[in-house]
Amino acid sequence: MDTPEYPKAKVFIIVEIIEYVPNSVVIKTIIKKTTGNVSAVSFDSGEMLTEKTSPFDTFIQVIDGKAEVVIDDVSNILDTGQSIIIPAHCRNAIKANVRFKMISTMIKSGYEDLSV
Repeated sequence: MDTPEYPKAKVFIIVEIIEYVPNSVVIKTIIKKTTGNVSAVSFDSGEMLTEKTSPFDTFIQVIDGKAEVVIDDVSNILDTGQSIIIPAHCRNAIKANVRFKMISTMIKSGYEDLSV
């Protein structure tokens, strides 16, 4: 199922386009392209995205609350306004010890196989 993008040429306040839902992680796609995507994500307290590994770099920016981002078993606590880049091929998990909202930007270009 394709997730629709947020309307273009329309002014919005990023922290207001996604709501907290009890016992849930909510993801709203802002831009989705083959070269990457941008999503707004809200986490209720106690929720998490389970550990995974991505072949691409992911930029995380907390826009409300406080997040725990674990990268290769190293915990990073991010407050509102703080950001971190999850490097490609690193194990990572995102946890909500308290509820928070973030912007997730995945960049899918620049990883072409140059060994040919």
